[in-house]
Amino acid sequence: MTVKRNTWQKDAVMHALAEADGFVSAQQLFQKLKQHGSSIGLATVYRTLTSLVADGKADTLLSNEGENLYRDCSLEHHHHLMCKNCGVTVEIAAKEAESWAAKVAREHGFTDVSHTIDIFGLCNKCTTKKGN
Repeated sequence: MTVKRNTWQKDAVMHALAEADGFVSAQQLFQKLKQHGSSIGLATVYRTLTSLVADGKADTLLSNEGENLYRDCSLEHHHHLMCKNCGVTVEIAAKEAESWAAKVAREHGFTDVSHTIDIFGLCNKCTTKKGN
């Protein structure tokens, strides 16, 4: 059994991610850490984020621009509803999506499946702004 140890770099990335408002890029986290005097490298930020996602401690999604975004997240399975204007993100549980994914997998002979569902739209605040 391999024991993963926490390093100051991992602690710094986890703290910055927890303080972030919604999903952020590795570059944004890196800049925030630098602004606070950290000597962490960008490659370390990327590696740490990848590790956090693999450990289930962070969520990731691909932005409309093709960039990976990250967010501190709960360990329970859920989906995201995300505003494509301001980035506000809501974790949602969608039981219908779970049963639909299992049904489609069975119909096509797939087993041991997983899925990610991210729904993009405009939040109420951005919709109101756009209307004015």
